[in-house]
Amino acid sequence: MSSAKRTGSQAPVPHVADSHDLIRVHGARENNLKDVSIEIPKRRLTVFTGVSGSGKSSLVFNTIAAESQRLINETYSAFVQGFMPTLARPEVDILEGLTTAIIVDQQRMGADPRSTVGTATDVNAMLRILFSRLGEPHIGPPSAYSFNTASVRASGAITVERGNKKAVKATYERTGGMCTRCEGRGSVSDIDLTQLYDDSKSLAEGAFTIPGWKSDSQWTVQVYAQSGFVDPDKPIREYTEKQLRDFLYGEPVKVKVNGVNLTYEGLIPKIQKSFLSKDKEAMQPHIRAFVERAVTFTVCPECDGTRLSEGARSSKIGKISIADACAMEIRDLAEWVRDLDEPSVAPLLGALRDALDSFVEIGLGYLSLDRPAGTLSGGEAQRVKMIRHLGSSLTDTTYVFDEPTIGLHPHDIQRMNDLLLRLRDKGNTVLVVEHKPEAIAIADHVVDLGPGAGTAGGTVCFEGTVEELRAGDTVTGRHLDDRAVLKDTVRGPIGALEIRGATTHNLQDVDVDVPLGVLCVVTGVAGSGKSSLIHGSVPAGADVVSVDQSPIKGSRRSNPATYTGLLEPIRKAFAKANGVKPALFSANSEGACPTCNGAGVIYTDLAMMAGVAAPCEDCEGKRFQPAVLEYRFGGRDISEVLAMSVAQAEEFFGSGEARTPAAHKILDRLADVGLGYLTLGQPLTTLSGGERQRLKLATHMGDKGGVYVLDEPTTGLHLADVEQLLGLLDRLVDAGKSVIVIEHHQAVMAHADWIIDLGPGAGHDGGRIVFEGTPADLVADRSTLTGEHLAAYVGG
Repeated sequence: MSSAKRTGSQAPVPHVADSHDLIRVHGARENNLKDVSIEIPKRRLTVFTGVSGSGKSSLVFNTIAAESQRLINETYSAFVQGFMPTLARPEVDILEGLTTAIIVDQQRMGADPRSTVGTATDVNAMLRILFSRLGEPHIGPPSAYSFNTASVRASGAITVERGNKKAVKATYERTGGMCTRCEGRGSVSDIDLTQLYDDSKSLAEGAFTIPGWKSDSQWTVQVYAQSGFVDPDKPIREYTEKQLRDFLYGEPVKVKVNGVNLTYEGLIPKIQKSFLSKDKEAMQPHIRAFVERAVTFTVCPECDGTRLSEGARSSKIGKISIADACAMEIRDLAEWVRDLDEPSVAPLLGALRDALDSFVEIGLGYLSLDRPAGTLSGGEAQRVKMIRHLGSSLTDTTYVFDEPTIGLHPHDIQRMNDLLLRLRDKGNTVLVVEHKPEAIAIADHVVDLGPGAGTAGGTVCFEGTVEELRAGDTVTGRHLDDRAVLKDTVRGPIGALEIRGATTHNLQDVDVDVPLGVLCVVTGVAGSGKSSLIHGSVPAGADVVSVDQSPIKGSRRSNPATYTGLLEPIRKAFAKANGVKPALFSANSEGACPTCNGAGVIYTDLAMMAGVAAPCEDCEGKRFQPAVLEYRFGGRDISEVLAMSVAQAEEFFGSGEARTPAAHKILDRLADVGLGYLTLGQPLTTLSGGERQRLKLATHMGDKGGVYVLDEPTTGLHLADVEQLLGLLDRLVDAGKSVIVIEHHQAVMAHADWIIDLGPGAGHDGGRIVFEGTPADLVADRSTLTGEHLAAYVGG
């Protein structure tokens, strides 16, 4: 065997395929990006920083990741594409070097009542197969252990149209595991009839106590009174059994009321359609209060909240049923599965062990599989989505993360960093949008966008290493080493909110006095019981304003002006100045352009291809009829006002002939939470997660509650904006409010008047108060994980 001799010591010429080691973006213009051009190294960890609203998500998610997904979707047949989400090509000139993108974002998991941690991660599917093979007594296939599958039985004749048509007798049976009482939800809802009517009165005397239902003029009430099913002059408690059944549960039927044909149906289905099918957040306060009073959710008495039928609960492996397995903390379940030794299902046990170990490794071992998916925080949901990628053998893939440290205690951030580095070291490109200095520190490459937010952002201010960023003169570079200092003096409480015997979720009979009139911060590792203590124990009464991380619901027609109620005083001011109706100044009402129905664009659906949205030619994207735009207020028409930023509008409505105190007050609140750069008419669908939460906070700042409960308000906030948030919290407390903040950010902890620390661990290792006192005492004590990290942060 001969071999060619190498001449000289010349290095081999690199293969042309090895030259594609960059993702090149040229001319990106999505949202507020200003013709951005950038080169991102592959197989490295790149962190994107910048103030909230600077264009990070527009570049990473809406440009790079979106185009990668669109190109992959185009490889499927037109038939398959018809079932997939349609994606438009991003506004960008050139995108080169893209690889398959896997997006792990902060979107909450579906809040469907039947969706749990187990069903969302496919672990339940493996458990069902395991019990169908090993469970005693054997009750059927995997579907017999599924709370989403109902049992079905049918028999009859079917005609087979093949050759000679022939009728064949057939029976069909499917065994499901769904509890028949709660239909797999685990809870049943009851409507408190005493909240709907006063049974000592008749309908004519105004028996209904439902908001807006008045006996004399309300059509809905007249339908009941004149239906003929009940006597309008008889007290409800004197109805016969049939009359009460017709009154409460009657089927829909046409009746004549004052000569008009209307539909009559029972009160219970009427209430369910009118109130319970709507989003509570979107209701007026008095309607929301009525719904919370009238509807109670209780654990299903038949399945005891397990969602499963009696048959599914009776089948066991050893002494454990599938309901018991799903109720265990995942780290305990992993130990139980590890102890099972059954060669016939060895591959299944191996896959199940790997999946459960991934939960523990990522810091979610304290969850249980029966935990409803909708109750997970944004950070927990993101980490649950990561699980399916941890053991993947794929390489040369682009992983895109949106603030993966959200909801993580400083103690847990190192674990997340290790996972991101592990994905990179397997040969993957990892793109991370992040604000935390601990996460920025591990980057191979940093891209800083800015310099400001909204129209003041959208450009690349810096590219390079973390050390170069520190030395650079960008907002992020200047604030990267910011450290809050402990306050010299703290405020004293003016009272206390007593919590006694709290046992929600993992809380272990907790007694604690939450001080009022001060800034109180509740801390602890993820899963230690912070949210359970505050949201589960602080009564949600008229005096408590809770701003949580639940997403804002709204279509592309919704914008900051409509969501905050700002549009109402603006419309009234325009109407009064021009002597016309306020409805003319709403793009969702009489003033809407008839061609585009107030949307501003004409949308053409192209089936499996991305739809095309073209600006409406009649209104030129302004959304209003030309006649409406002739009415002016303070020299501006309504479309020009909606195109203003919050800062511009604050000045416009603050003085001169356009002075409108009601509008100015709302704009002040928006500026207070750092949203001065937002445009009044910007669709809610284009806002980032942090912007949505601050918009919600601004809206609730107008509420009259005395106690404010904030759930991680620093989510999505740049280091430079945290100081502004602390100033806002101080102003709330100085105005006589009590502020309770659930938070992991050390700057907020250092700024607190009082700290309540839960732990010492997560799940059943948590649920106890491990420290109460001032931040200075916590730093001096250093007896908890929070104390150690806070001491290191402030240099104590």
